[in-house]
Amino acid sequence: MTWCRFLLVVCSAVSWARAAEPGLAEDTLPEYHRYTELRRALVGVWLQCPSISRIYTVGKSSEGRELLVIELTDKPGEHEAGEPEFKYVGNMHGNEAVGRELLVFLAQYLCNEYQNGNETIVNLIHSTRIHIMPSMNPDGFEKAYSQVDDMKDWFVGRTNAEGVDLNRNFPNLDRIIYVYEQEGGPNNHLLKNSKLSVERNPKLAPETKAVIQWIMDIPFVLSANLHGGDVVANYPYDETRTGSSHEYSACPDDKIFKSLSEAYASLNPVMSNPNRQPCRKNDDDSSFIDGTTNGGAWYSVPGGMQDFNYLSSNCFEITLELSCTKFPPEDTLPIYWDENKDSLINYIRQVHRGIKGFVRDYHQNPISNATISVEGINHDITSAKDGDYWRLLAPGNYKITVSAPNYLAITKKVAVPISPAVVLDFSLESFSERKEEEKAEIMQWWKMMSETLNF
Repeated sequence: MTWCRFLLVVCSAVSWARAAEPGLAEDTLPEYHRYTELRRALVGVWLQCPSISRIYTVGKSSEGRELLVIELTDKPGEHEAGEPEFKYVGNMHGNEAVGRELLVFLAQYLCNEYQNGNETIVNLIHSTRIHIMPSMNPDGFEKAYSQVDDMKDWFVGRTNAEGVDLNRNFPNLDRIIYVYEQEGGPNNHLLKNSKLSVERNPKLAPETKAVIQWIMDIPFVLSANLHGGDVVANYPYDETRTGSSHEYSACPDDKIFKSLSEAYASLNPVMSNPNRQPCRKNDDDSSFIDGTTNGGAWYSVPGGMQDFNYLSSNCFEITLELSCTKFPPEDTLPIYWDENKDSLINYIRQVHRGIKGFVRDYHQNPISNATISVEGINHDITSAKDGDYWRLLAPGNYKITVSAPNYLAITKKVAVPISPAVVLDFSLESFSERKEEEKAEIMQWWKMMSETLNF
């Protein structure tokens, strides 16, 4: 993101931030941050922890509000080779407000605990590039906030200012992958080289376009989007294969997605409670298992952001439903923070699972866009610009094949524990080098035969 845009955000908010205490104590939590207050809170984190944070924007909403992101890492503003990228996105539905506030407080917490020397947080900041977008739908939030208390729930503010449900507005890649499963075709990066067509698509809301470009520009590895209305961790696929309203729709990485969802749900006492009653009397939560559910088994969602991440990029995303009430009273926010704090941190840590490494040629030059395939899992990922890659995997034994145009493919076996990620580097030999090598071998053989036979 350009420095001009970054400075615009800072200059418009810094006057408010200077009036606030830089410590950002917990007693600032029980209030909803409207747009200007949200900017002030994020700038406050940046002012307190400038060496590990950066504020940027990925675009603007329909009404011109910035889609703000705060980044927390040891080298803000740059992708460090070998370091995974993680993101949280909140408030996609403007009237689902708990996630928005939890992400504001998460940014404050990471800053405070880093300065306090919390070993877990320090290690996380030094090994991960964390991006936090508290609100993807700031227009919807402002509309929902403006309603009287008993109306702040199911409908008002859900959509953006143009009436678009952002979680039904992403390109429907599920339908494409379901065809490819039957007829053959790519199993990943289904929008490759399609940035221009995304920008020109009149059906996509500005918020959707901005987030699509963000997903395609940064090599995210793991993500979660935060919602409200129930309490469960939801994993792909969200849209059913047959068009049924309820049908378990496993993606190729079903095993690791279950594990990722459990990593969040298991530390949330409400989400993981086997005796928890449904949020509403007539709710069907029969698909919920230990606080997790497959999306399609719960209810089918076409055009969702979760599946778009998985099918358009290397990013694995789940959906977190954090509260039965979408816009609860402000004084209940500390309760939601207590319920979710450990889960939010633990989920970030999951980015350091599976395998990781670099793909290079024989001269140690990075190979970008190399394909990393796992035998038995029909979903490939690709290497980033520095040749670095991260492949989330559940514990087990795997065969990993790396290939790239004009290079010979290599396969390696690896045993993957629960954590941390196993380092597995690959050096690929180019076809041209192999031809030169074979030519040299032939010449050596001819020389030997000539000497032996006295030619």
